[in-house]
Amino acid sequence: MTEAQTPADTAPRTVLHVGCGPASPDKLPPAFFPAGAWQEVRLDIDPSVAPDIIASITDMSAVASASADAVWSSHNLEHLYPHEVPAAFAEFRRVLKPGGFALMTMPDLQQIAALVAADKLGDAAYVSPAGPITPLDMLYGLNSALAQGNHYMAHNTGFTARTLEAGLRAAGFPLVRVVRDGNFALWATAYMTAP
Repeated sequence: MTEAQTPADTAPRTVLHVGCGPASPDKLPPAFFPAGAWQEVRLDIDPSVAPDIIASITDMSAVASASADAVWSSHNLEHLYPHEVPAAFAEFRRVLKPGGFALMTMPDLQQIAALVAADKLGDAAYVSPAGPITPLDMLYGLNSALAQGNHYMAHNTGFTARTLEAGLRAAGFPLVRVVRDGNFALWATAYMTAP
């Protein structure tokens, strides 16, 4: 630490990892959350994954308002019902500090629909650590997990780039960027303040 730096300058920022699943250090995308610069706080509705906070992303009242520098949501918004999505977006915004941001990724229904239209509903679109992933898995939830009784994995809603951006703007985020990754996923960054 240099003389100009204070402990507050070097303290890690806090990322609230919602819908975190089992602990794993590689779940934070390093381009956004470089190692050592961020402290992860894990939140999940499933107590069996031993999160720091047991809660739904639609009611994170256990998390103080304006307490997180970032919210990271990877493939869990699609597990909500459509009417619950605005509540989740409002909670993301509530827990963020004024200069914070929410980063999220989820299936891109438009890319998946192209496979369905090509009659490839049951064909592997890609291979993940969980095994081959089909359009059916991306639409309704990972079949192998559902077959084992993990009903948290069921998908109940979906997004296109346009609907995702509109939902985040309606929640009050002044700057929203949504991109397709070319691998059947949408990525959105919603900022608390516009530049």
